[in-house]
Amino acid sequence: MLWIITQNKQSLMNVKEVTVNGKKIEGIIGSASLDEWSKVLGKYESNERAVEVLDQIVRKLEESNGISVTFTMPKN
Repeated sequence: MLWIITQNKQSLMNVKEVTVNGKKIEGIIGSASLDEWSKVLGKYESNERAVEVLDQIVRKLEESNGISVTFTMPKN
């Protein structure tokens, strides 16, 4: 289970999928039903920076020993 605190620190979300879309990182939120939607988790100065942040999320998941992982989106 992946929990992400959004870049603006206003939301904690349980995300099923994380995607880079240009300069933005989006998360797929929702249950196993068809009630899923995409939400912007953070916006960065370039696509390259967004990919770097995605790599940080992957590293955090790889380092985790537990069932649940929490990641805070970087400000910049």
